[in-house]
Amino acid sequence: MSNFNFSGKCWVAGDYIPTDQIIKADRVFLPMAEAAKFVLEDDNPEFGKHVAPGDILVAGKHFGQSSGRAVAVKALIATGISCLVAESFARTFYRNAFEVGLPILEAPGIRAAITQGDQLHVDLPGGTVTVLRTGQVIKGNPIPAFLLEMLSGGGLIAVAPQLIEKDNEARSGNTQS
Repeated sequence: MSNFNFSGKCWVAGDYIPTDQIIKADRVFLPMAEAAKFVLEDDNPEFGKHVAPGDILVAGKHFGQSSGRAVAVKALIATGISCLVAESFARTFYRNAFEVGLPILEAPGIRAAITQGDQLHVDLPGGTVTVLRTGQVIKGNPIPAFLLEMLSGGGLIAVAPQLIEKDNEARSGNTQS
C-alpha cells in the first residue's frame, strides 16, 4: 500500500464547483490527456495549462456538486495532480473519487490557510495538510483504512474483481488466498 503522503505546489479552486465546470460536457469526449488541458477552465484558467504532475488541487466548499459524472474525477486524474483537498465534497463526487482512484481529503479551513502556489504536504492517513510556508497544520478527516486500501489498488473499479472473489470464497467457506 502506498504511504499516501503527498508534497507539491497547490492550485486553488472556488466554492460550489459542479462537475460540469470541472470538465465541460463538450470536452468529455476528448482523449483524457487533451481534456485535462481544460479542467477548471472557467474557475482557474491557468490550471489546465500549467498544472504539473504531483501538484495538489485545493478547493472550497461542496466541490463536485451537481451531476455524478465520474468523468470529472477522471479528468482531474489526467491532469497529474497527486491529490485533491477541499473544505468539503459533494457526496457523489467523494464516492466517485475513491471508485476511480483519486486521493482526496476533506480539510475544513484549508482555503483560508493557503495561497495559490504554496507548497503543501498532505498526510492522507493522518488527515493533515501542512502549509510549508507557514508551518500551519490543518486537521482534516482521516481516510478510513478500507478506502486507503481501495486507493492503493487503483480504486474500486480496479479492485472489484478481487473483492468479489474474496466474498465468493468466504461464502463458500474457502478462505485461503
